[in-house]
Amino acid sequence: MSAHDGHRERQHLVPRRVVVRSLLRSAALSVSLILAYYLLPLQPGTGAALMWLVGGLTLVVVVLASQVRAILTAKYPWLRTITVLAVGAPLLIVAFAATYFLMASSDPASFSQPLDRTAALYFTVTVLATVGFGDIAPVTTIARVAAMVQMVLDIAFIGLAAKVLFGAADRGVRNRAAGDRADDDDGGRPG
Repeated sequence: MSAHDGHRERQHLVPRRVVVRSLLRSAALSVSLILAYYLLPLQPGTGAALMWLVGGLTLVVVVLASQVRAILTAKYPWLRTITVLAVGAPLLIVAFAATYFLMASSDPASFSQPLDRTAALYFTVTVLATVGFGDIAPVTTIARVAAMVQMVLDIAFIGLAAKVLFGAADRGVRNRAAGDRADDDDGGRPG
């Protein structure tokens, strides 16, 4: 390995401080979304659960779609991908938790036991993780439909988000490497 190759290899290493800062930002965003769930005024009413679900899912799609381009052009695409997932997954969880909470508030018979915000969040994560403890179960048809929708969307989110976001990160790394090679080919002079 020549000195030039060693220099190029070191260029692709992500500085530890950048990794730490990115991971801390990702954690802060995740925690902020969960805190927002507890602090937002969720008022039960006609169609409130459906509005929260549609609004939350729309926000998840907008965030993920808008971030693909950012991942492609990011200096560190994999770190950007982690940040996007750290926002997308909690958004999906909060959208369903708010929906279940509002459903249970409007019709206490919707679930096998009353749901406060924490129980709704717990049920959402239980469905996402597919562990199904059985302590909380949807009882009414609408609650069962909402849980089935969550199951399907969770699978889609995990599969599609992983494919699209990880694919964008891979492509971003290749684009960056191609740009670095082009810089090396012209002696490092700007185009």
